[in-house]
Amino acid sequence: MRNLRLFLAVGAIAVPAVALSACGNSVPGNAVAKVGGDSITKTQFNHWMQVAAISSQGALPGQQKTAVQVPQPPDFASCVAQKQKTAPKPAKGQPKPTTAQFKAQCKQEYEGLRDQVLQFLISAQWIQGEASDQGVKVSDAEVNKQFQQTKKQSFPKEKDYQKFLKDSGMSQSDILFRVRLDTLSNKLREKVTKGKDKVTDAEVAAYYNKNKQRFAQPERRDLRIVLTKTKPKALQAKQAIDSGTPFKTVAKKFSIDQASKAQGGVLLAVAKGQQEKALDTAIFKAKKGQLNGPIKTQFGYYVFKVQKVTPATQQSLAQAKETIKQLLASQNQQKALDSFVKDFRKKWKDKTNCRKDFVTQDCKNAPKPKNTTSTPPGAVPQPTAPTGK
Repeated sequence: MRNLRLFLAVGAIAVPAVALSACGNSVPGNAVAKVGGDSITKTQFNHWMQVAAISSQGALPGQQKTAVQVPQPPDFASCVAQKQKTAPKPAKGQPKPTTAQFKAQCKQEYEGLRDQVLQFLISAQWIQGEASDQGVKVSDAEVNKQFQQTKKQSFPKEKDYQKFLKDSGMSQSDILFRVRLDTLSNKLREKVTKGKDKVTDAEVAAYYNKNKQRFAQPERRDLRIVLTKTKPKALQAKQAIDSGTPFKTVAKKFSIDQASKAQGGVLLAVAKGQQEKALDTAIFKAKKGQLNGPIKTQFGYYVFKVQKVTPATQQSLAQAKETIKQLLASQNQQKALDSFVKDFRKKWKDKTNCRKDFVTQDCKNAPKPKNTTSTPPGAVPQPTAPTGK
């Protein structure tokens, strides 16, 4: 369950945004954007800008919400004055920042907050609109139940919760709004993936036969090793072991391999192909309990003994069945979500209109986005692990 403190991050709703858009000629005068028939008002925008500004400064303990000022375009006069007042003294020989530089900083901060808030508010409209279209509903009782559970976990004392509200700039209504969005998005995801976790025995068998190696464990060997820079040193180490000196003592005295040396020369669960070629070959030819070496490698000379051999194993279809079912169910859910998101983007893109100076990548008239690997705004979250159902 989401911690209430995370609600400080204005964009942290459960359904990440889908890149959608809009044209500004149909946006009412008191609004910054319109999604379908619903407007995002300037009052809403200004309120969440204040919350975002507080969040960006970490909601410092005891900080009043009025203490944080949102940079005001186009001249950003108050922001510039504040930066000039609080700027640290430049290092010796360095020039003071100019008014233009401070203004550029304020402009960048404003645009970052603006885009974050618009993404949140537009996404909220998409979620609510899609939920309505899909017949997905959340009752006030459901919202309150989740809110109370989360509040109890995050704030055992009522005074801590009240302090959080004061410090964050949010009201309880804001938090309930966030909880409602979170609950709606989860229900949407559940509806989209419902029944998509069914996997047949034939599909499981086909996957197993194609990927048998994934369910196999190679032979592994536990070793005692000593690595030296020179062959004479390796021969001295080997002779000491043959004479009855404990391997741990010899490794501590002679070995230059710090990792195994610290473990008394022990190297566990070595599989074929993990070591340098000459040593790897020698390890898997050696008999258990036999002292071998010196073996010349690019790292030096090895003396080693195989302490234990764990034979290779192969999981049967029956043993791997449940794991495969969970994997395929997860893949099926992912496929359903991907298909949904594709349609969701197309549907809502044409329903989102943004006013000039409030155009972001969520708006229809936005510039074409640059190549990016970030999650597009509005997408329903993908399951991170098989459900096991």
